Amino acid sequence: MPDTILVPDRLAAAAMPAAGTPAGRGYPPLTRLIGVIARYGSLPKPGSGSTLMRWRAFAEVAAQDMTLIKLFEAHADAIAILAELGVPSALARAVADDRSVWAVWAAEPPDARVEASVDAAGRLCLRGRKAWCSGARGMTHALVSCWTPNGDAMLAAVDLRQPSVRITEDGWHAVGMAATESVDVLFDDAVAYPVGMPGEYVGRPGFWHGGAGIAACWFGGLQPIADAMRRTVARRGDALNQAALGRVDRAMASARALLIVAGKEIDAWPHRDARVLTLRTRCAVEDTVRVVLEQAAGVLGAGPMCRDENMARRFADLPVFVRQSHGDRDLAAIGRHIAETVEGDDPWRL
Repeated sequence: MPDTILVPDRLAAAAMPAAGTPAGRGYPPLTRLIGVIARYGSLPKPGSGSTLMRWRAFAEVAAQDMTLIKLFEAHADAIAILAELGVPSALARAVADDRSVWAVWAAEPPDARVEASVDAAGRLCLRGRKAWCSGARGMTHALVSCWTPNGDAMLAAVDLRQPSVRITEDGWHAVGMAATESVDVLFDDAVAYPVGMPGEYVGRPGFWHGGAGIAACWFGGLQPIADAMRRTVARRGDALNQAALGRVDRAMASARALLIVAGKEIDAWPHRDARVLTLRTRCAVEDTVRVVLEQAAGVLGAGPMCRDENMARRFADLPVFVRQSHGDRDLAAIGRHIAETVEGDDPWRL
C-alpha cells in the first residue's frame, strides 16, 4: 500500500495513555497503534513528499503518551531504514506483518559493544551487550548496530525471540520514561541479517531525516503543557503570567517554524546532507523544552505535578527523552559548518 496520511483522531484514539508501567510483556498501546495504522493506511516515509505529515503524526502521539511515542517512533524509524537500505529476504514477512514490533538499538557506549561474525554455516551472528534498548520486553525484532572483525560499523536485523537473545534487568532505574524499560540486552551468537553495507546506516540521508523526526516528538510532548498554561493564564491573567505565556509562545512558534522548514527542505532535496538542518532543528526544540518547562512550573504551580498523574509523568518524561540530544556538541558541529561556509553563501540572508 502506498504511503497515505493518517487522520489524527485515529492516532489519538489508538494512543490512549496508560496508567503507570504496564504489567507483563510489551506496551499494549504500541501494538494497538501499529494495528490502527495497518488498517487505515501507512505512515509517510521521510523525504517522500509528506515528511511534515509524518512528523505531525509523531507530535499527535507524543501529546497523548510520551512512552508510546518513544517506542512508536523507533518502530517507524526501523521500517523507514529497511525501506531505504533493503529488507533481508529472511525477514520480509516479519516486516510486512503488523504484529511485528521493531526497535532501533544503536547506542555505542564504551562498556557495551556487540560484535558481528560469520559462523561455519555462513550465518551472521551477534555476540555482546547492547545498552539503552528501549522497549526491549515488547519488541519482536530490532535493528542493532554492531562491529565487524575489521572494526567496521554495520547494522543487523535480529529476531529477538530466539533463545540466544537475553533481555536483562540491567541499566534502567529512571523515573522519567520509566515504562520504556530501556534495559541492556545480551546476544550470545544470535542469528542476524545484515542491513545495508558497513557504514551505510549512518552515511545515508535518512539518518538525519530520522534525527529531525525526534525533534517533532519532543515538540508534540510540550503541547499539553503549553495548552495548560494558556488555560491557566486565561483564568488568571496577571501580567507576570501573561509574560510567561508570551515567552512560551515565542519559543513554540520558533520551533514550529523550524520544523516546518526542515520538513519542506527534506522533501525538496531528499538526497542532500541534512545534518546541519537536523541539528539546528533539534537544538531549537531542545531550547524550547527548557523554556516551556521553566515557565510552566511558575504559572501552573505544584498542582499539576502533584495532583495530575498524566501531567506529572510528562514533566518527568520530557527531560529524560530530550537527553537524546548531544547538547553543546551539536551546537559545535553547527558552528564548525557555519565557520567553514563558502564566502558568499550566506546562511542568514532573508
